[in-house]
Amino acid sequence: MLAFKPKPSLKSTFSGTSLRRPPLLNGIPAVVSFSWTARSRPLVRAVISDDKTVESPKTSSLEQKDSNGSVVSGSSVREVRAVVTIRRKMKENITEKIENRWEMLMNGIGRGILIRLISEEIDPVTKSGKSVETRVRGWLPKPSEHVHILEYMADFSVPSDFGKPGAVLITNLHAKEFHLLEIVIHGFDDGPIFFPANTWIHSRNDNPESRIIFRNQAFLPSQTPPGLNDLRREDLLSLRGNGKGERKPHERIYDYDVYNDLGKPDKDEDLARPVLGGEERPYPRRCRTGRPPSKTDPLCESRIEKPHPVYVPRDEAFEEIKQDTFSAGRLKALLHNLVPLMAATLSSSDISFTCFSDIDKLYNDGFVLKDDEQRELGDNLFIGNMMKQVLSVGQKLLKYEIPAVIRRDRFSWLRDNEFARQALAGVNPVNIEIVKEFPILSKLDPAIYGPPESAITKELIEQELHGMSVDKAIEEKRLFILDFHDMLLPFIKRMNNLPGRKSYASRTVFFYSKTGMLTPIAIELSLPPTTSSSRNKYVYTHGHGATTHWLWKMAKAHVCANDAGVHQLVNHWLRTHACMEPYIIATHRQLSSMHPVYKLLHPHMRYTLEINALARQSLINGGGIIEASFSPGKYAMELSSAAYESWRFDREGLPADLIQRGVAVEDPSAPGGLKLLIEDYPYAADGLLIWSAIKEWVESYVEHFYTEPDSVTSDVELQAWWSEIKNRGHHDKRNEPWWPKLTTKEDLSGILTTMIWTASGQHAAINFGQYPFGGYMPNRPTLMRKLIPQETDPEFEKFIQNPQSVFLSSLPTQLQATKIMAVQDTLSTHSPDEEYLGQMNHLHRSWINDHKVLEMFDKFASKLGEIEETINKRNKDIRLKNRNGAGIPPYELLLPSSGPGVTGRGIPNSISI
Repeated sequence: MLAFKPKPSLKSTFSGTSLRRPPLLNGIPAVVSFSWTARSRPLVRAVISDDKTVESPKTSSLEQKDSNGSVVSGSSVREVRAVVTIRRKMKENITEKIENRWEMLMNGIGRGILIRLISEEIDPVTKSGKSVETRVRGWLPKPSEHVHILEYMADFSVPSDFGKPGAVLITNLHAKEFHLLEIVIHGFDDGPIFFPANTWIHSRNDNPESRIIFRNQAFLPSQTPPGLNDLRREDLLSLRGNGKGERKPHERIYDYDVYNDLGKPDKDEDLARPVLGGEERPYPRRCRTGRPPSKTDPLCESRIEKPHPVYVPRDEAFEEIKQDTFSAGRLKALLHNLVPLMAATLSSSDISFTCFSDIDKLYNDGFVLKDDEQRELGDNLFIGNMMKQVLSVGQKLLKYEIPAVIRRDRFSWLRDNEFARQALAGVNPVNIEIVKEFPILSKLDPAIYGPPESAITKELIEQELHGMSVDKAIEEKRLFILDFHDMLLPFIKRMNNLPGRKSYASRTVFFYSKTGMLTPIAIELSLPPTTSSSRNKYVYTHGHGATTHWLWKMAKAHVCANDAGVHQLVNHWLRTHACMEPYIIATHRQLSSMHPVYKLLHPHMRYTLEINALARQSLINGGGIIEASFSPGKYAMELSSAAYESWRFDREGLPADLIQRGVAVEDPSAPGGLKLLIEDYPYAADGLLIWSAIKEWVESYVEHFYTEPDSVTSDVELQAWWSEIKNRGHHDKRNEPWWPKLTTKEDLSGILTTMIWTASGQHAAINFGQYPFGGYMPNRPTLMRKLIPQETDPEFEKFIQNPQSVFLSSLPTQLQATKIMAVQDTLSTHSPDEEYLGQMNHLHRSWINDHKVLEMFDKFASKLGEIEETINKRNKDIRLKNRNGAGIPPYELLLPSSGPGVTGRGIPNSISI
């Protein structure tokens, strides 16, 4: 047998006998008495058994010694078995196959994994949990339905007064990590005891500390069994780190840092980017990686470029499961291979679309990628369902599938009612708000940005109201607005100095008719005032003449480009991805994995840190895809930071957001307690159903665990969690008065419902429609390259002669368009291993040992099934014109379930793409 000294948790150290085969007493392994310390923890006695096959619990009598070595009277011993389930890689190269065979052999003979069972009961002498220890030895048959899963066994002899096991300590004696799915202990009176893990167990060569795995019982801190108190505290400490040094790939350290890793000042001065996070540019915090500073800017962290990964805590990385593809591999393949390949193909002819048939060819004919060095990509290139590749001899043909927005009606994007419909049922339905007063006023400094009054006058609007006055329309709540003026105007001058970028700050006013139709009636496009021109605001209406019609179409395109930028940088990246990251970090740092709130939030944190790290590396970084594809260019993340200044946690819940935007009013008799002012508002109507289901599930869950009046305020982990979210995760907002208090069950339920909604329903609604709506560039251009020609401009005559040409030349170039279409396709794709709201992964079926909670979860799942039926019925209701009618696609973004690919539906549990 291999003698082994476990290190502390746990830096544990043995005193006394080493771990060798114990002598037999009447055929039963004798108890070897030893003690171990964990930091300053009292000594713990443990019983060590050799391996043996156990068919059923047995007991026998043997002598034990106390901590002083004195013989204690005979004690019964129970023999129990642990079944250890490990997942191995799906795809292994020859070296990995050889290594895995060796590991299986080492596990089989007991030299691979050391396992210690910790009781919930405390030893009266040592004041710590009782423990027994053995090695994993032998293997059970592989489950036939899961060919990548292996099961091993470990047998223990435990005293009859051992109590119930509450934790397992795992030490990996192999040279590399392995993925532990779960441990099940058989042989105790209450039946199998589950220890769900789904975690990477590091090699002791990387870290001598053992891993702690708790059983699937939720405990508030005050309810922690005495034998687990020390382990609960130490496990949390092991996840926090000390804020120093560069993180290593095997580590599980969660800590905070500012966004100081977006620029590349060492590579190119033009790729330097300011730090986000701090007084000047507030921002949520990200997960700390600890890389050294760049050489040219000590405030900037040095970069790790693709294909090398950015650090995330080990268990946050994308999993490899039996499906052939998953979101990480596809996105990485896209960013590393496809986009550069397209650039190489199109860069020599990076030109405008000359006619609409050029755009149609992307779907009908595709385009050939000609780079000889990249031809072999073929089978290694993961791409979404909406983007097909057809291989021929010596060529690669990329062919996009027709986006949903034009699949049923090719010309729908031209119509005003479709433009308005997408403000309610498109990929960014979260900016429309009511007009509360007139004139429309800016809050920007008039000394810098000119008079605050909008150029949209009462007279101009009343021409479109068919006899109704503006005052009457406001009184009846019939005027709505998309207002990007104040957000964008401070950036317009810098944006327009970028090559190939021309933008305005826009306002769009809509009229909601008595027949329930929303129609755009006026668009204001503003430029910063200059000394050379007194006119900086231009107002457009749909008009009736051909020239007015084309000008109106170009004005709508500029609004769509602004909407696309705000959607991506603010509503999508900032309000879901970036704002969720501090919640996830704080949850791991402050809530034990046995805390009920941790167990509730765990499914909603999956993959988010990894996708955010990948975004910082290749999407939102200096010179990345977002800068190249959206109007703000190199100022994209500064704009996102500016938007964060007005972010408020208490308005991130759906009801609060709808009320704040004035599109709903409180009504206790209405579903969700709100009445929508625009009844046919698909995002809001379906979203309130999802919100209400989440709220009901969370409230019942919180009520189940927090039974005493002061149980929320006395929960030390919970209070530390909420404090850290406010003071560290959202440090720049720490002094805001609007943060919800956390004193009651109702407070906690509201906070958790908002977080889960953000990670699930909100992200789904604004992410998975990106390709269905943005895949046809004229419908939703991500940038504009020309201002609208005025009558005094030399370009105006060309516009009169060929308005289509001027319109198309204002849109993104062919390279820009195909690049963003490829990215949107990938970001709109569900991975085959997606976990959806209300669904439980079969590998995580034992997540909690609480029948009442499982019943509540089943009720939640059933409710979501009912909601899906309700949404499907709504989509067939001919009265709901924004989701039904000739050529109108149904609104499915908030249907809970989906299959893999670009489906335009499905609510994943977490932000995973």
